[in-house]
Amino acid sequence: MMKMKLVKTLLLLLCVKLFCYAVIGAPQTCPANNEDKCGDSDEWKGEFFPDIPKIKYEGPSSKNVLSFKWYNAEEEILGKKMKDWLRFSVAFWHTFRGTGADPFGAPTKYWLWEDGTNSLNMAKRRMRANFEFISKLGVDFWCFHDRDIAPDGKTLEESNANLDEVVALAQELQTKAKKRVLWGTAQLFMHPRYMHGAATSSELKVYAYAAAQVKKAIEVTHYLGGENYVFWGGREGYQSLLNTDMERELNHLARFFEAAVAYKKKIGFNGTFLIEPKPQEPTKHQYDWDAATSANFLRKYGLTGEFKLNIECNHATLSGHSCHHELETARINGLLGNIDANTGDPQVGWDTDQFLVDIQEATLIMLSVIRNGGLAPGGFNFDAKLRRESTDVEDLFIAHIVGMDTLARGLRNAAKLIEDGSLAELVRKRYQSFDTEIGAQIEAGKADFELLEKKVKEWGEPKVASAKQVTQNIKFL
Repeated sequence: MMKMKLVKTLLLLLCVKLFCYAVIGAPQTCPANNEDKCGDSDEWKGEFFPDIPKIKYEGPSSKNVLSFKWYNAEEEILGKKMKDWLRFSVAFWHTFRGTGADPFGAPTKYWLWEDGTNSLNMAKRRMRANFEFISKLGVDFWCFHDRDIAPDGKTLEESNANLDEVVALAQELQTKAKKRVLWGTAQLFMHPRYMHGAATSSELKVYAYAAAQVKKAIEVTHYLGGENYVFWGGREGYQSLLNTDMERELNHLARFFEAAVAYKKKIGFNGTFLIEPKPQEPTKHQYDWDAATSANFLRKYGLTGEFKLNIECNHATLSGHSCHHELETARINGLLGNIDANTGDPQVGWDTDQFLVDIQEATLIMLSVIRNGGLAPGGFNFDAKLRRESTDVEDLFIAHIVGMDTLARGLRNAAKLIEDGSLAELVRKRYQSFDTEIGAQIEAGKADFELLEKKVKEWGEPKVASAKQVTQNIKFL
């Protein structure tokens, strides 16, 4: 009898213990905007990341995953500090609003500070976590969408009031932490009103609402000292040309941009406007398909002096290009303004927003950046998210550390290639036939077809030299 009672008691204690673990480990499921119960305070006792130290440079031999192996912020490369070449930024949306959900599965990430609500106080708590994160990571900049940092309201006025309240806290926190906004933007793709687009919507009232939302987003970016403002037209495109007046939509988009430029100047915002090309997803065809398409659009509508491009590497591969190709296209057109540092999976045909880990790709990216003289006032924004299976808080740090180290190593390699000079010499020799009198005439537009025909008769059949193709053979140290 005593043994049976003892067994029952032990089983009862075990059940109580398991129940406690289940309650502690279960995600909060408070209803959205329920401030009375779950979202009653934006305060958080202690640190958001108590087990994470300030990330430091320890060098390539370090085995510490919470340290930099290649990124040494104050080290000078080609006459400029690494932090000034790279100007790293954390994307608020992926880092603090990413849940791990995908079209086939529910969220997998439940950060301890989240209470399950979409309340204003919860938004403020996330903002506090954001500044602790970037401070410990040693990053100087952050980026945001308006509706990611503050909840959408029932009216435009309510949404603006929510945004103002969160932005006031952000200004206080970033002043204290000595951080800056790399760029802000408006989220013009998630709400059902934007199902047909925003600036290219077939509905006039939607066009007007988008203009009002962008107006406010530019204002708060300006208030926070943002150095750039991005336009990403995720739904500025079409699903079918049969029901689309493409010419009219493109004209509307241009008028929208012209109005944005006018308002920017009216309020004295000196930040750079950036267009972020992407070929498709969520639309079948997006109007700013790639860098060349975007450059042509800007030229057609006389906007090249008002905009530059924000090149995202994963978008480059979706359009059938390498990131290096898109950067060079933007650079030689005088339009390279910022880089969204991420990559896609070569086996997956959509925008996976992975952290860049390919050192060869990073080296080519940094060659373009160095040739561009840097990116300022732009930088490298980590528009990248943890994989669905990565659910520990420290994974947020490890992912960013790896991304920062990859680009830092790419910078070191690119500097070596430039200092070595052999790559530049190879290119020079390949085109040396144009470093002649007739070559100069061609490049100056002074060699007509009659002259060139005469020369061919003098020279005979051309001898064509090897290109010394090295695309896949450069030794990236």
